Amino acid sequence: MNPMFLAAEDLSMFGRDPWWLVAVKAVFCFAFLMVTVLFSIVWERKVVAWMQLRIGPNRHGPWGLLQSLADGVKLMLKEDVVVKRADKVVYVLAPVVAAIPAFMAIAVIPFGPAGNEVSIFGQRTTMQLTDLPIAMLYILAVASVGIYGIVLAGWSSGSTYPLLGGLRSCAQMISYEIAMGAAFASVFLYSGSMSTSAIVEAQEDRWFIILLPVSFIIYVVTMVGETNRAPFDMPESEGDLVGGFNTEYSSIKFALFMLAEYVNMVTVSAVSVTLFLGGWRAPYPISTFWEGANHGWWPLLWFVVKVQLLLFFFIWLRGTLPRVRYDQLMKLGWKVLIPVSVVWLMLVATVRAMRNENMEFQNIVLYVAGAIVAILLLSFVADIFRDKKEKEEAAQDAAQPAAFDPMAGGFPVPPLPGQELPPVPRRRPRHERELIVSGGPDTTSDGKEADGV
Repeated sequence: MNPMFLAAEDLSMFGRDPWWLVAVKAVFCFAFLMVTVLFSIVWERKVVAWMQLRIGPNRHGPWGLLQSLADGVKLMLKEDVVVKRADKVVYVLAPVVAAIPAFMAIAVIPFGPAGNEVSIFGQRTTMQLTDLPIAMLYILAVASVGIYGIVLAGWSSGSTYPLLGGLRSCAQMISYEIAMGAAFASVFLYSGSMSTSAIVEAQEDRWFIILLPVSFIIYVVTMVGETNRAPFDMPESEGDLVGGFNTEYSSIKFALFMLAEYVNMVTVSAVSVTLFLGGWRAPYPISTFWEGANHGWWPLLWFVVKVQLLLFFFIWLRGTLPRVRYDQLMKLGWKVLIPVSVVWLMLVATVRAMRNENMEFQNIVLYVAGAIVAILLLSFVADIFRDKKEKEEAAQDAAQPAAFDPMAGGFPVPPLPGQELPPVPRRRPRHERELIVSGGPDTTSDGKEADGV
C-alpha cells in the first residue's frame, strides 16, 4: 500500500485527560446538542414561515427565540397519560431508548484538530471527547439502536396506528442504512481509516465532497430518510397514521421523541461535515491566506457554521418538497440508492487498487471511462430491444383493444362512459339451490284456498 494515500492513525492524544476534563467535555457535547436543537426548532419555524410569507414565532423572547424553550416547558407540564392497554415498562423505556443513542454519536465527532490546540482550565487537550479506530462503525451501531426505541414505542402502545408507524419506520431506516453504509465505505477506502480524526486529517488537501461527490449525494438522501424528515416522514405522516408511532404518547415522553428527531438531525449533519466537508477545517478561500484559521478555537466556528448550513438544508427540503408515497420511498431506497451505492463503491475500490499499484492517473481515467462507456452501450442496446418490444405490444393492443381493468392503476377505478366491467368468473354450483321464502312455500295458492273456504 502506498502510504501517500493513507491517513496516519495516531490516537495517542486520546485517553490521557483527567476525569474532570472528560466530564467537562461530555457536558459540552450535551450542551452543544441541546442548544443547537433549541435554535434549530425556532430557526425551522422562522425559515418555513419566511418561505410561506408568514410571520412565524415572535412572542416568546426577542424575535421569538425562546419559543422552543417555551414548548419544552409546556410539554413537561402537560398531563402524563399512560395508555391502559400498554406494556407499561416498554412503554416508558421506549422514548429513552430512542433519545439516548442520538446523544451518544457526538462523542467521536472532532470539533478541532487532534493535537493539544486548546487549553481548558490550564489543561492542554484535544477538541474531541474521544476517538476510536472504528469510530464510524460505532456511529452506525448507535444509530441502529435508536430504531428499537421507535419500534418498541409502536408495539408497546397496544394500538393499531402506532404499530403501523413503528413498522414503517423500521423498514425505512433499515433500507436507508444499507446505502448509508456503502457511502461510508467509499470514504474508508480513500482515507484508509475509520477514525473520525484521521478522516478529517485525510482531507487536508482536498475535501471528499470533491473526490466522492456520488457518496455525498447518497449520504445526504439517506440521512434525510434516516431521520424521518420530510419528504420522507412516512412514520409520522399525520394524514396517514394520526401521528405515527408516538400517537399514544404525551408530556415528557412525547418531548423525548421530538428531541431525538432533532438531535439526530444535528448528529447526521455533524457526520456529513466530518466525512465530506473537511470537518473543522476552514473553507478554501480562508485557509489559503490565513494560517491560523485551522488552529486554536477557530475550528469550532467553522464546524458549527457547516452544521448549521446542513440544518438549513433540512428545513429547506421540508418547506419545498411534498411528501412522497411509501412505495416511492422504498423504491428509491432499494432500487436506486442501494444499486448506485454498490456500483459506485466498486468503482472507487477499483480506482484505489490501481493507485496502490502506482498506476498513472491518465491510465486510470482511461480504464474507468472505458468501463462507463461499455455499461452505457449495454444499457443503450437493452433500451433499443425494450422499446421494440413495447412498440410491438402497443401495436397488438391497438389492433385488439383490451378489456377495461378497474385495478390497472393499483387502486379501484370506476368505468368511464362506454366502458364495461369485465365479467366476474363464478364457480358453477354443484346442484340447484331452492329458493326459501318466508311465510310458506306458496303464498299464492294459500290465498286461493283461503278464498275457496
